[in-house]
Amino acid sequence: MKDESDKIQYLLDRVRWVRQETLKIHRIAPETRLASSLSDIEVFVSLYYGGILAFKNDDLQWDHRDRFIISKGHGAVSMYPILADLGFFDRGSLSKVCSEGSFLGGIPDTMIPGVETINGSLGQGLGVACGSALALKRKKNGSKVFVLMGDGELYEGSVWEAIMFAGHHKIDNLVLVIDYNKICMLDYCKKVLDLDPLNEKFEAFRWKVDVVDGHDITEVYAGLKKLKDDESSCPKVMIANTVKGKGVPQLEGDSLCHIKSLRSDEIDELIGN
Repeated sequence: MKDESDKIQYLLDRVRWVRQETLKIHRIAPETRLASSLSDIEVFVSLYYGGILAFKNDDLQWDHRDRFIISKGHGAVSMYPILADLGFFDRGSLSKVCSEGSFLGGIPDTMIPGVETINGSLGQGLGVACGSALALKRKKNGSKVFVLMGDGELYEGSVWEAIMFAGHHKIDNLVLVIDYNKICMLDYCKKVLDLDPLNEKFEAFRWKVDVVDGHDITEVYAGLKKLKDDESSCPKVMIANTVKGKGVPQLEGDSLCHIKSLRSDEIDELIGN
């Protein structure tokens, strides 16, 4: 790329493309959680197309790869087009999501090339990531462990056990991203169990905190790059303020968007078909 502005434009183009591909997948498989998959696209794009994650699509167990654990597995459908585009599996598989015989389900698992862990049960990803990151440190392996979690997932007690553990043990090769869209399964988080001030909670447990606009690709990319390169002796967290159902007016701002599906004609209108 010629310069940083070219890279940002490239990332923007990828965001638009992934959003459209995610809608196409939802048209094929309406049981997929569309709203949750639309709010974290900028994070996925920055990690994979921004050169932040170290990986090899032809060596899935490469010892020096960065690990990426998608703890909010239901919101990972937007990862499928990215993995296919980067050569982890054939693009034709995208037309078979949730079909009989397909390895691409509504929630990803380790059958999918490039997926590290199974995360159907919320609240498990960060604990697994802590163990992985600590093991890498003890092996003196310089790889980093990234985790994506939803805000509703923070209601799980196991998450706070992992947050305390990471802070106490100074797991500095761990980078957590919170998709802070402020809507859990059945209502706004403020009405269910208010998480604010979230940044202060992490700081109290000795984490380094960065807060960004989760749909500003410049902020997301720069923030992730900064946290990966940060050498301070503590775990890091990016709180990405996002909109659940981003780009779909029928879903944005709907407190029940988590469990809603779109009709085929609505998707056709959104993608211009």
